[in-house]
Amino acid sequence: MHGELLVLGVQVAASTVWEILKDAGISPAPERAAGTWAAFLRSQADALLACDFLETVTLTGARLYVLAVIEHRSRRIRILGTTTHPTAAWVTQAARNLAMDLEAAGCRARWLIRDRDGKFPELFDTVLADAGINIVLTGVRMPRMNSIMERWVQTCRSELLDRTLIWNQRHLLHTLHEFESFYNRHRPHRGIANARPCTPLPPAIIDLDQLAHLNVRRPQHLGGVLNEYQNAA
Repeated sequence: MHGELLVLGVQVAASTVWEILKDAGISPAPERAAGTWAAFLRSQADALLACDFLETVTLTGARLYVLAVIEHRSRRIRILGTTTHPTAAWVTQAARNLAMDLEAAGCRARWLIRDRDGKFPELFDTVLADAGINIVLTGVRMPRMNSIMERWVQTCRSELLDRTLIWNQRHLLHTLHEFESFYNRHRPHRGIANARPCTPLPPAIIDLDQLAHLNVRRPQHLGGVLNEYQNAA
């Protein structure tokens, strides 16, 4: 900073700059340049994906596994599939499907954050690497490194799975696809200023008379588990 001030023609002692930074609580440049994991996530959000498995149990007691991926910038979620046995072949095929979906959507992801779960085979990373996506492994017992994905898992449980009786794998997949559409096209997200991943917000209503006579409809999905609110045409 002292050097930059000199370039601008501002004559000030280096000790003065140091005192100003100290009083403002700003660390010296080497430590400040190191950055934090949260700052890295924010700066690279356009190129970041994250994935994780979640588990649920059907009414018959069968345990099912769901693999999902989220885009950091838009918060768009993709349900890659459900299975009773997440074999290496199944997970690898899910990676291939993801790579094709991202290419079709024009998504330029460069990194994918995942945990060290043994369900991810080496070929999973290889398939994504061939598509130009590098794998970033979270630390051991450090779920906050994948906080956005973990937050979606919590949302999926609290807003859907904990309120729905799942009969079988087919029912689970149908339910998840309904939630995927709702999450991407209607549900506001505080992390992106209450916008929606795939649907832009409408222009703000500034006509007070129009505000006083809104005609709001509430379409319901999955028997009322999910509710949308929209202006009637």
